[in-house]
Amino acid sequence: MLDTDILEKKHAILVAEFDRYVVEHPEFAKKIPKNAQIILQVYRDDEYNSWSIQLANKQRDPGQKVVYVKVKGLKPPKSRLIKPELALA
Repeated sequence: MLDTDILEKKHAILVAEFDRYVVEHPEFAKKIPKNAQIILQVYRDDEYNSWSIQLANKQRDPGQKVVYVKVKGLKPPKSRLIKPELALA
């Protein structure tokens, strides 16, 4: 059974990470046709992949090009803080 909340949260994270990736890798971004519908797909996650395709199909404009972005997954999150310091009260 689909848990839409979990799928939406996963999608939001994947979209944010994809956006970050294309900013950091402009050569990758150049390969994406202008105004293309991006459909994110995750290796071995059939539930998410089906949901993502359905969502994209609802949002796609007639005649809009489609690009599937297949990812193996996400690395574990880690802190991006730079040299935090403690000040005891």
